[in-house]
Amino acid sequence: MKSGFVSFVGRPNAGKSTLLNRLVGAKLAIVSDKPQTTRTRILGVQNYPEGQVVFLDTPGIHRPLHRMNVRMVDAAIDTIGEVDVLGLVVDATEPSGRGDEFVIELIRRATVPVFLLLNKIDRVRKSTLLPMMERFRQMDLFAEIIPISAETGENVDRLETAILARLPDGEPLYPADYLTDQPERFFAAETVREKVLQFTHAEIPFSSAVVIDRFEEPATPKDLLRIYCTIIVDRESQKPIVVGRRGEMIKKIGTAARLDLEKFFDTRVFLDLHVRVKSEWREDDRILHDIGVHGRGGR
Repeated sequence: MKSGFVSFVGRPNAGKSTLLNRLVGAKLAIVSDKPQTTRTRILGVQNYPEGQVVFLDTPGIHRPLHRMNVRMVDAAIDTIGEVDVLGLVVDATEPSGRGDEFVIELIRRATVPVFLLLNKIDRVRKSTLLPMMERFRQMDLFAEIIPISAETGENVDRLETAILARLPDGEPLYPADYLTDQPERFFAAETVREKVLQFTHAEIPFSSAVVIDRFEEPATPKDLLRIYCTIIVDRESQKPIVVGRRGEMIKKIGTAARLDLEKFFDTRVFLDLHVRVKSEWREDDRILHDIGVHGRGGR
């Protein structure tokens, strides 16, 4: 049997979360076309006939402007020295820049096999992809270079085979029915935040967070799962955007989130949303802790 940890790192919006969801067969990480969607490390477990793989999705590595972003980047960088295989996910549709160079310099310190995963190949011509692969091959840094599409699943089976071949021998690290280490409250908050990302624009996605105030499990099968959330924004001018005219926006966010939550938890859900203004919340240790963005050492 094989078992071990695999971390996906890379720039924001490279498709790491979509890849994690594809590999574990469940929506553990929210996805959005907005960069910096993932704010904390998300663990997902998949079992194969050959063994068990523990996948780690990480926040995109970028230049941090707030305490929250510093912690996000730390969470990604810390996994480099903690796993058995490292996967650098690169958006094949985007030209390389200084950000990619910075990430590549970081992974040079890795002492484990590093896979280059050229993602979104369903949107790239082969004539563009082949020279890109050759350029990365000349770096002499990668144990495997695998073009994939996390969205369509193309070549993901090849990636899984390559990962299992590189993992050490060992017994499963988690029980067979174990999926993730994140609590249910985390998924509830992230589902609401995904809808905020989906329906709002401009600066709102980057300056908003969702905190679970109460999470009440149904006492009987006939009862509802009751979830009370606060959407936090940075400035007073942002609150009416999230609420919307006559409450239309927050109702739209709530309805879409509730439908997803009912599917995720397989039960009827009552969802209550409020909006609160908290300036500089991205520097607030208590709020960062509440939304699961911890500092090094769990701070």
